[in-house]
Amino acid sequence: MSFMHSDELKRAGLKATLPRLRILQILETSESRHLTAEEVYRQLLEADEEVGLATVYRVMTQFEMAGLVRRHHFEGDRAVFELNESGHHDHMVCTACGRVLEFYDEILEARQQSIASERGFHLSDHSLYLYGTCVGMQKEGVCSLPDDSAAGARSQGEDHGGSVKS
Repeated sequence: MSFMHSDELKRAGLKATLPRLRILQILETSESRHLTAEEVYRQLLEADEEVGLATVYRVMTQFEMAGLVRRHHFEGDRAVFELNESGHHDHMVCTACGRVLEFYDEILEARQQSIASERGFHLSDHSLYLYGTCVGMQKEGVCSLPDDSAAGARSQGEDHGGSVKS
């Protein structure tokens, strides 16, 4: 597994150091698709890895600059990172439980392109975050999004799933 990680880092123009390899492995294997640098750091500590929090922040920024991860600011000023592997998608964030559901809607994407074109604007990228409360939190105070939201979203015909954000 680390050989594949090493190749990914080299293709991104980064040397395959142990901290980078471990952080990439955590991002790829975590149940949550959206992690803060602090959550990555905690997982490193739990695995008895001696990598400092400042190193995690630096590596995450390097990964972002190399296009390996995307940075999001769903709520407040805390950055959340996800691997940049699943193509374009948008996010719905439950403000009560913190879960993030990824989705893709062709009609919505086409409308955004149309709006940009009508105004002579070349759209190169965009981010859409919808904030609200999931049905379970509204009705019962318990999150209604499954732990594996990725499987649930795909089964509903959507391209991408999401997961818990702490």
